[in-house]
Amino acid sequence: MRIAFTHNLRLTDSEEEAEFDTVETVDAIADGLRAGGHEVEKVEVTGPASHLAARIESIGPDLIFNTAEGRRGRAREAFYPALFEELGFPYTGSDAYVLTVTLDKWLTKLVLERQGIDTPRGRLVTPDDLRRMKEPGTLGLAMPVIVKPNYEGSSKGIGDEAVARDARQLAEMLPRALRSYPSGVLVEEFVAGDDVTVPFLEGYGDEGVLLPVDYEVEPGARSRFNLYDYRLKSADSSRVSVRCPPDLPRDAVARIRALTKLAVRTLGVRDLGRVDFRYGEDGRIYLLEVNALPSLERGASTFAAAAREGLDYADTLQAVVQSAARRQGLQVKSGAKKRRPPEPLRIGFTFNVKRVDSKHGNDAEAEYDAPETIDSIRDALESHGHHVMLFEATAELPRQLMETPVDLVFNIAEGVAGRNREAAVPALCELMGLPYTGSDAATLSIALDKALSKRVLLQHGILTAEFQVMETGRERLSPKLKFPLIIKPNQEGSSKGVSAHASVVDDEAQLRAVVRELIERYEQPALIEAYISGREFTVGLLGDRRPRVLPPMEILFKDKSNPRPVYDYQIKQEWEKHVSYQCPADLTPAELKAIERVARDTFEALDCRDVARVDIRVNAKGEIYVIEVNPLPGLTPGYSDLCLIATAAGIDYRTLIGEILAGGLKRLREKRRAEAAKNAESQGLPRGEARGEARGEGRGDDRQLAIPRVAQGGNGNGNAPGQHTPPPTPTTTPPPPPIVTAAPPRPAAGAPDERTEPASGAGLAIGGSPPLVE
Repeated sequence: MRIAFTHNLRLTDSEEEAEFDTVETVDAIADGLRAGGHEVEKVEVTGPASHLAARIESIGPDLIFNTAEGRRGRAREAFYPALFEELGFPYTGSDAYVLTVTLDKWLTKLVLERQGIDTPRGRLVTPDDLRRMKEPGTLGLAMPVIVKPNYEGSSKGIGDEAVARDARQLAEMLPRALRSYPSGVLVEEFVAGDDVTVPFLEGYGDEGVLLPVDYEVEPGARSRFNLYDYRLKSADSSRVSVRCPPDLPRDAVARIRALTKLAVRTLGVRDLGRVDFRYGEDGRIYLLEVNALPSLERGASTFAAAAREGLDYADTLQAVVQSAARRQGLQVKSGAKKRRPPEPLRIGFTFNVKRVDSKHGNDAEAEYDAPETIDSIRDALESHGHHVMLFEATAELPRQLMETPVDLVFNIAEGVAGRNREAAVPALCELMGLPYTGSDAATLSIALDKALSKRVLLQHGILTAEFQVMETGRERLSPKLKFPLIIKPNQEGSSKGVSAHASVVDDEAQLRAVVRELIERYEQPALIEAYISGREFTVGLLGDRRPRVLPPMEILFKDKSNPRPVYDYQIKQEWEKHVSYQCPADLTPAELKAIERVARDTFEALDCRDVARVDIRVNAKGEIYVIEVNPLPGLTPGYSDLCLIATAAGIDYRTLIGEILAGGLKRLREKRRAEAAKNAESQGLPRGEARGEARGEGRGDDRQLAIPRVAQGGNGNGNAPGQHTPPPTPTTTPPPPPIVTAAPPRPAAGAPDERTEPASGAGLAIGGSPPLVE
């Protein structure tokens, strides 16, 4: 079965991400699903729904294994199941309605109290309620009481400090709690006793109800009120162990299981879940909450209880898949005829290959890609089940594309000459009616022209350094510019023409000398900018419209005695001496939010698509300046900035290429649907009934928009990993689907994008100093 594993990745230790999955848990779940014989695509859901939908549709899963919690809102857990239903994909777990109810603790209590299930007496308090209260400390409840967020999980906001022993404490506590959780807090009478949880795994135990679990806490770590609180679930989790069955009387265990069965049945929880209780000192049992999206980290209560059923970690995940498959009719009956899988898409991969070693200062081809990078991208595309045809972006490209039919172009070509060089391939694709990945010709032209892109940013209220363009070096210097100033070629990338010792100047004589040198060397205007001192970051973005912002990466300069560091061309060639990198960057939540907002606004202001990287400096005042925008960032695995950032965000290289490809697949799908509608109209048929419109394919063929299954160990075209069948020479009428490769020669490896090619075996230490970056 092909499974898309949707999740939120936890990148920080902040409470905001407490319900998200760590990298270790994501990898464990993916490996556990693969152990069941499934093909698994990991999909981090952060970002715009349109991009997530395109990604899911490009994968074309049989089933979605969902652990995504969502980031904000009272219905955040329900959002993804509702989206999956709208897209028509079956998924694991409860539906949107159940997830909405169970995230709302107060609503859950109201529903279950009607079934005779005891819950602590309580009251929901919102900011409006608090404003109307004359005496906030008197709610008609017996003291002590506990104040907890109504719409949060993972015990967020719960600890000894959340227990009020008298009305005065409660009156002081409520305003603070509502400032942190403005959607509302639940005030409950505190029950002295022990926390007990009961996992639910459909198809096992007693109608899915497994044995209860309680918690053993080291004596020095115990909460004063014996709470299994946020601290014990996060900072001190190593001092807690789960125990199954719990240390409770047998009749109490039986009563708790019976109550769980009633709660699960009443709410309609499916596949897996968890019900939390408080076993009082007087022997009474109180239901606290129901979790329809329980934690799946190793060691969680679900797996302790499943072990009593003879299930290991992978078996438990497989039980969830089997339950969802049975419920949604996904089982293939014995002897049933399987649908013939669609043919792969024909993807034209356009690039410029590096033939000059740029290690020794020759930056003529600094923006081009080494053969190893091209091979890595081709392998990643083929691993998704597509046929890949290689096209170097030379003067022969128009003829090659005319003679070799392709469905889609995956573009990383930098072009040959001129300030519109990066726009050449997109413009050609548009002329030929070919969908392609990445930004369009207009965006690429504007972004390459630094002065023009800065003007666009300023029109959108985005802060960028004061600047001036000089075409001869004799122009009058703008009085708005104050030294020190930095000078760059106006239409180059990869820090070409930028030097830490020469590009930053303190007087006009130095400035004019550098300007004249750059104009002569690069045959283009020079850009003069105010030098912005401060911290330097680069931010990756994926998607369209409202893009997904990846965690910022900070460039840390090692020479602390240099007050004006520049991330220049030479430093990128000898990075080990001069810089280290940290991703995610060490930022406060407010700083992170501000940088993300600027990066997203920049992406949208320039109408970027699918992928981009934004370079930023933050001065001592906290002002955020956009230095440059790169809609064609380097894609050398384990090496380029974007790839390192993706690794820190839990996105492996294959998935990163798939995320970029998803935008092109979406445009291909839209094109085919438009062709099918036009075909239907010409035949006088209702929309959707034209011949060949199955699944939106306007050509009438079976080439996939969803990734097909790939044979174990293969690369999507029947070859062993790392092997490529020699392609036939293209003809005027080639037999479909041809694989045409204009494979580049393999010169000595040079820099694939902004730096020197990494040495073999180099790796990345996220959060520290990775060996190579862009």
